[in-house]
Amino acid sequence: MRPNIRPAGSEDLGLVADLDQLCFSSGSWSAVAWAEEFSRLDQDRVILVADEGEVVGYVVLLVPSATEDPVDLLRIAVNPAERRTGIGRQLMSAALQRCAGRTVLLEVAESNESAAELYRGFGFTEISRRRGYYAGGEDAVIMRWQEDHE
Repeated sequence: MRPNIRPAGSEDLGLVADLDQLCFSSGSWSAVAWAEEFSRLDQDRVILVADEGEVVGYVVLLVPSATEDPVDLLRIAVNPAERRTGIGRQLMSAALQRCAGRTVLLEVAESNESAAELYRGFGFTEISRRRGYYAGGEDAVIMRWQEDHE
């Protein structure tokens, strides 16, 4: 069954926060942070969810109103039991469709090779690094996507 990729609504707040906790544990966003993200849905946030009768994945975008400003892909996650099924690819595809004509930036932990591989598959390229950004001194790799690279 392919999930339905749809915009998140306020009813998804708890489900997305729970999935974030499952996927990122100590690195998950707080309930307050998630409430803030959802409060900005009509402003500069786009949250898409992969729904299979339950939320099995999500992606969060910061979309500035000025079209010359880049979009930031802030977070993407798929339930560990659903990984390697194409849901991450579907979420990325839907997110990038929302960003047509815009530049998209993201950061990924240097060791997260499966995520980096997904991003490279969509045409993201490394543009810089934040040395020692993550706990334990791991680098954050900054990647950029532009539609002409898709």
